[in-house]
Amino acid sequence: MESKKVELIFEKFQESNPIPKIELNYTNHFTLLVAIVLSARTTDVSVNKVAKELFNITDTPEKMLNFGQNELKKRISSIGLYNSKARNIIALSKILINRYNGKVPTDFDDLVSLPGVGRKSANVFLNSGLGIPTLAVDTHVFRVSNRIGLVKEKDVFKTEQSLLNVVPKKYLLYAHHWLVLHGRYACKAQKPSCETCIIHDLCEFECKRYKV
Repeated sequence: MESKKVELIFEKFQESNPIPKIELNYTNHFTLLVAIVLSARTTDVSVNKVAKELFNITDTPEKMLNFGQNELKKRISSIGLYNSKARNIIALSKILINRYNGKVPTDFDDLVSLPGVGRKSANVFLNSGLGIPTLAVDTHVFRVSNRIGLVKEKDVFKTEQSLLNVVPKKYLLYAHHWLVLHGRYACKAQKPSCETCIIHDLCEFECKRYKV
């Protein structure tokens, strides 16, 4: 896609939603990281349902360890992969205490070394928690950016690298959020709302014939 069209797409995103925010609820850096781990292959809505009470009890790594893995599993049993997520959250809490004085590290390599924290999760934390202009590629970002023609890649990592090259720097801080929200509410996987899409005239999707 030519750079002028990319610029116009993000200009429209910005006009529609000047300061987009992550839809996960959290109270501090630790609860943000936990919420991100919980959200893997799970909707933010489902995570938020269990997070409110959970984070009132376990808003530090120490409190999470005291809460215990079994209690955590009971509390998050309504979301997908809750057994492995509970195990990872307890394990990363121990590491945060033993290695980082109970604080969530701010270095990318340190973050991805934590149980349950992959490349996407680390970038989401750095972007949403610290305001660093990174670009996390989840299923929405991957689908939307390739579908509308921002990039043409076959895997998540290459999509991330290509987006970092094509997204204008002045839009990079919020680019992840705009693409996620566009994929979640407009450019949906099965039935994209092409007729009411704010970037319909700029999109390069070949099948813009879907009904709302």
